[in-house]
Amino acid sequence: MTTNSLSRKQIIILINTYNSRIIGNFANTHIANINGHLKKAKLVTIAKFIQVKNKDIIIKTNKTSFVSDMSIIKKYLKENNNINSNHIDSSCLSKSKSYLKISGLPYILEKTNLLIISNLIKEVIKETHIFNDVILASKPYIIKASSKYDMAIVWINI
Repeated sequence: MTTNSLSRKQIIILINTYNSRIIGNFANTHIANINGHLKKAKLVTIAKFIQVKNKDIIIKTNKTSFVSDMSIIKKYLKENNNINSNHIDSSCLSKSKSYLKISGLPYILEKTNLLIISNLIKEVIKETHIFNDVILASKPYIIKASSKYDMAIVWINI
């Protein structure tokens, strides 16, 4: 396992794909509105930009984010008429960004003859006790280790 440098200057909000596209298309407007709400709450945090991924958005800030910053941003998103608030799942502060490399897995599952897929990896992680309080930051990245051998390498961003 290797660890990238800590990035506590971000807020991660899990959201559906449709909402993330809406936010991405009007990111400048949302940044301005979020900063207005933060300023009105007399906080010194400033949202710098929004990074949109498939099922989440990451809001980068100028300084270390706190729960108060996160709650104001989440409240803004839930009150926005263009965003379906029922599909805002959860929000969390970034604790650290770690990558876990798992090797030695079969690339083709024996009994089913199917390729190993990210949904299967997510299910296994959910069932494994060492990952109880871990949230995946993105979908698992699966590669075949060698064209000659049936072995997969999985990278997990937690």
